[in-house]
Amino acid sequence: MMQTDTISAIATANGIGSIAIIRISGDSALSIAKKLSKKQDFSPRYATLSTLYDAQNTLIDESIIIYFKAPYSFTAEDVVEIQCHGGYIVAQSILKATLDAGARLANAGEFSKRAFFNGRIDLSEAEAIAGLIEAKSEDGAKILARQMKGSLKEYIENIRDEIIHILAYSEVSIDYAEEDLPQDLISQIENKLSKLESSLESTLIASKSREGLMQGFKVAIVGKPNVGKSSLLNSLLNYNRAIVSDIAGTTRDTIEEQVRVGSHLIRIVDTAGIRESSDEIERIGIERSLEAIEDSDIVIALFDGSRVMDSEDKQILSLINKHAKDKEVLFVKNKIDLESLFELKEREFDLELNSKDSVVSLIDALKSIMDKSNISDEIMLISQRQVSAVQNTLSNIHEAREPLLDQELEIFSFHLNEAIKEVSSITRPFENDEILDKMFGSFCLGK
Repeated sequence: MMQTDTISAIATANGIGSIAIIRISGDSALSIAKKLSKKQDFSPRYATLSTLYDAQNTLIDESIIIYFKAPYSFTAEDVVEIQCHGGYIVAQSILKATLDAGARLANAGEFSKRAFFNGRIDLSEAEAIAGLIEAKSEDGAKILARQMKGSLKEYIENIRDEIIHILAYSEVSIDYAEEDLPQDLISQIENKLSKLESSLESTLIASKSREGLMQGFKVAIVGKPNVGKSSLLNSLLNYNRAIVSDIAGTTRDTIEEQVRVGSHLIRIVDTAGIRESSDEIERIGIERSLEAIEDSDIVIALFDGSRVMDSEDKQILSLINKHAKDKEVLFVKNKIDLESLFELKEREFDLELNSKDSVVSLIDALKSIMDKSNISDEIMLISQRQVSAVQNTLSNIHEAREPLLDQELEIFSFHLNEAIKEVSSITRPFENDEILDKMFGSFCLGK
């Protein structure tokens, strides 16, 4: 499909609402608006109340039309937005009328794709837009909003510019390969590489530690059978989602629900009680519980305070120590309304509660852990694609060190070129002319 096609789509969520928006982008956007409204004059960026008609001249709706003249629009093309009365039928009727008038139905993400190809946004900003729509926390939304305005782009451009600058030194020095490089020049390049490595490694660490802000924190409730996991889940959700019974093994599979805690939307998983079992279905449920521990960001280790520690409790402690070393773990004593018999020998409980009564203290503890993830103002990567690009950039910088020390500049330059391509993939493709700009801008070569 040609990018010169005029595209149209409903820009608001499906369903009933007060307003729906149909967006049209392309050379024919304005002519389509004129055809539907039977109006000839639209001032750019002014809202115009218009009566809309379909191809059979049948009245559809009375709507607001706003015209954005190229290049002053999201796609940098002529764009028309039609704000109509919300509802499935009205919006679909107007969309069909735009298609009958010469537009075609837009593909998924095509408006953002055109904005990218027309230089309105780069890849990092496009990913931020997509992430912002599905943001799982207020803090995550703020990070994505900053990236949408170019914070990650600026960071990557600085890294990219620094590598190109180093590469320019190398490319110029290759012309004088018969002469040894001054030792102070090698030291300067090594120092620059070290600073780049430090910056990129810090970004990777910060991104990993704050991953839950983007994808939503996953919280697993683990414990042996009958410690009150399902009751705790029901209290957190504030309704009876899980079956509660005194019979051990009632929960035979993981139950996953979403709940809002503070400014975060989290996924909370009630796992099957972990114990030795000959029941095949229960055994599969226990295996999924172990997977839930692996996949979680936060583990709530729940113990029955009214019973003495037994082998099953010890198994839970062993699994947590084995699988949750890089996770936040809350050790919680439950059933404190009964006689207290359970003791942790190696540490204190983080919380003591009765899951059938109040879980406010647990909610506060979860909120504190999740809020802590956004204390840093460091730049973070918001997708696996960006993480892989930075990891590959670091790998190539590491690989470049040895040939630099051996003054094998062609190999050194090769690895730096690969590093530039990788880091550039986060925002925009790398152009070889950029090296020439640096070379001629920084050196007087006399040739």
